[in-house]
Amino acid sequence: MKSVLEVKSLYVDLPLPAGMLHAVRNVSFHVNQGETVSLVGESGCGKSMTALAVMNLLPRKGVRRAEVLSFEGRDLMKIDDSKMADIRGNKMAMIFQEPMTSLDPCYTIGNQLEEAILQHRKVSTAEARDRAVFLLEKVGITAAESRLKQYPHQLSGGLRQRVMIAMGLMCGPSLIIADEPTTALDVTIQAQILSLLASLQQEFEMGLILITHDLGVVSRTADRLAVMYCGEVVETGTTEEVFDNPIHPYTRGLMDCIPVPGKTKPGEKLGSIPGMVPTPIGELTGCSFRNRCPSASPDCARTETRLIEISPGRAYRCLLSPEACAVEWNRA
Repeated sequence: MKSVLEVKSLYVDLPLPAGMLHAVRNVSFHVNQGETVSLVGESGCGKSMTALAVMNLLPRKGVRRAEVLSFEGRDLMKIDDSKMADIRGNKMAMIFQEPMTSLDPCYTIGNQLEEAILQHRKVSTAEARDRAVFLLEKVGITAAESRLKQYPHQLSGGLRQRVMIAMGLMCGPSLIIADEPTTALDVTIQAQILSLLASLQQEFEMGLILITHDLGVVSRTADRLAVMYCGEVVETGTTEEVFDNPIHPYTRGLMDCIPVPGKTKPGEKLGSIPGMVPTPIGELTGCSFRNRCPSASPDCARTETRLIEISPGRAYRCLLSPEACAVEWNRA
């Protein structure tokens, strides 16, 4: 299977008055053509910052470094801003979390869709308009011709998100990054958007990075996933592997927090993870999860944890063996 994106040992640092914020630390993953990879974790764990680093859209003064950051064989760490601009929005597109703030309120939907392709392709305005109408219909928007004349505030949240998806597809990208694409939508519209993304991905054979904190979304849509905590990937694997046999204590804690159809009894209390996520500012040592982990030992505070691969694509970050992690969690 053709690799679209490869990320190895990615770091992102952001200078703050309180010190250097290590937003992303030693993150590695890859995305193949036609595959959905989910970055999952609670808010602030570095998921979106990882995506922004890939797109080279970090906040001002943000610094990224990586051993490998490759898109379709091109080294994204070495190309200049103009060449990156040719890739961004063209071969690689991002669907942001809140379409109301991502779409320009001063321009019509048609203006914004057409600009996306006119910027990167030698096409006429008429061809750009035809492409916009085609994609609006493809994402399930009726009366597409008339929608082109409307402004973002005239559309519902679900329709705005569909417009964002259409905009991302205007140039036929190889990779789509969807950052919490259903957060602001109701449950029914969420399901429609996720189904739409899945069908479009298969039709156009794109790689898809799905960023979410919703494990239910991950279970329905992702082929593989990377669980992130405090800027690090703490577990990777296929969706089936991670859901059926979570290894890292944090992943196990997340799984305990969600109801399981057929297993969770009515009125049964769901699990929770005690404590707070540490702020990754300044010098960091040991395991980031140790203060919340039922398996923590003194070694966890002084020994750097590394991602241990137990089979191709299956890895976790902990000093304990997979078997010991399971025993300690069950005791807790």
